Amino acid sequence: MNNTFITILRKKLPGLVSAVILIGFLQVLTAQARQSGDVRIGGYFQAMPVRISAELPPPVGDNVFWEYRLQNRLNVQWFASQNVTLNAQMRTRFFAGDLVNDIPGYAGTIDNDDGLLNLSWLVADRSTWLLHFIPDRLNVDWYSADWRITAGRQRINWGINTVSNPNDLFNIYSFFDFDYPERPGTDGVRIQHFLDWASRIEVAVSPARDMRESVAAAMYVFNHRGYDVQLISGYYRNRFAIGGGWAGSIRESGFKGEVMLFTDLESEPAGLGTNLVAGLSADHMFANSLFLIVEGLYNQAGGGDNFVLFGQQPTPDNPSFSRYQFTARGIYPFSPTWQGSLTAIYFPDEEAAYISPSITYSVLQDLDLNVLAQMFTGSSKSAFSSAGNVLVASLKWNF
Repeated sequence: MNNTFITILRKKLPGLVSAVILIGFLQVLTAQARQSGDVRIGGYFQAMPVRISAELPPPVGDNVFWEYRLQNRLNVQWFASQNVTLNAQMRTRFFAGDLVNDIPGYAGTIDNDDGLLNLSWLVADRSTWLLHFIPDRLNVDWYSADWRITAGRQRINWGINTVSNPNDLFNIYSFFDFDYPERPGTDGVRIQHFLDWASRIEVAVSPARDMRESVAAAMYVFNHRGYDVQLISGYYRNRFAIGGGWAGSIRESGFKGEVMLFTDLESEPAGLGTNLVAGLSADHMFANSLFLIVEGLYNQAGGGDNFVLFGQQPTPDNPSFSRYQFTARGIYPFSPTWQGSLTAIYFPDEEAAYISPSITYSVLQDLDLNVLAQMFTGSSKSAFSSAGNVLVASLKWNF
């Protein structure tokens, strides 16, 4: 009995602690808001039915699944002084339907926090639905004319390209994650020193529970002949990382690139070896308001024997499912209230492709309706042949 109680307490305590911290933080903000106008609160509510057609591992197998999601995001900023801001942002999500009911351990995949502090809280877990809460931003931000220091859970975004970001050592995200536009955060400290209007030095450290999985890196940013250039070097999960990126333009088209070299610091049988990742992208806004992006990626260690939709997250040292990846994305506003997009990704060495059309309608000023599809296809020998397809409808109210 006592052992069972201790086990439950160990699982629930981090989430309960995070809830207590956030409740206390919000109470302080509320009290401050009564006295001044230095608190900003925003976010959104979102309802999202999802249809998934996928071949999942046994005992689930090939099937069609319906999932129903409700999501609330709350963003809170407290401008405590002229130089200090406290930020708290959190997601509360409700899941119901076939995935919760049919997939063993599905709640465990949702109740996951890779940060130094486990702030994930599975509020309720039932046979056909679950409720989950997690803060993905919780930090103190201090800044002056030449310095900025941010400590806590935050987004340290060093990526430049649209789809794949080997420069993004701290917060790389999955391009296929359709319901997380804010993208994940990391627990760490970021120090920025601004040398002039176009130059700065950054140092960031993100410790992990297993110190070998920590990330620490430095970046120097400067402008050269109209190009913003960044040079990066550091420690990435027991590997040495070095590289950089740039963003500029050729005539009226944007031209960007990222390149990183990763190599193991120790010789181990299970080591990843040395991997070179490089990506180039170009973008152009046409006279008819069509915005087009093309991107190519080379990932020396890319490719895999298995691929399951939603089942694998990219990493900076292996950010793609194939060695070569070519992307084209077009975004076009049909009218002030209608906007469409189409994304196509080709994986030549996997003989596979990804197609994703999307349409968005602005129902009201703060109410948007979006319909999106994700379709994977590949030859019989490709890992993408059983990846799955997704159809999503979303109604989102921003406040």
